[in-house]
Amino acid sequence: MSNIGPSQRQLRVGEELRHALSQTLRRGHFHDEVLFNAAPNLSVTEVRISPDLKNATAYMMVLGGQGLDQIIPALNDAAGYFQREIAHQMKMRFTPKLRFVVDESFENAAKIESLLRSLPKASE
Repeated sequence: MSNIGPSQRQLRVGEELRHALSQTLRRGHFHDEVLFNAAPNLSVTEVRISPDLKNATAYMMVLGGQGLDQIIPALNDAAGYFQREIAHQMKMRFTPKLRFVVDESFENAAKIESLLRSLPKASE
């Protein structure tokens, strides 16, 4: 059986989680100084959720791209806080365990675009 991608339910729940995480970041009630200072510049680009809806990976970017090496560990340390906040915002039987990672898709797209531009032009 081939992998056909996430189900509609996974996509819907992932998008709801993305909104809930974004709202929590906007409120900025953090005790961690790194998160408190970084929250206004953080963006949740995507949340992918496992088929059983028990685990979720949040892909994060920061405006300017600076400090992610400190921000991602701080987010993962505060995952329990985010999980509790999401539980208050969403109607789910279980709140998924969260893991935060750097979203490298924009960086990868820029590298591909740069490579394509560097290819020699075909003469007409």
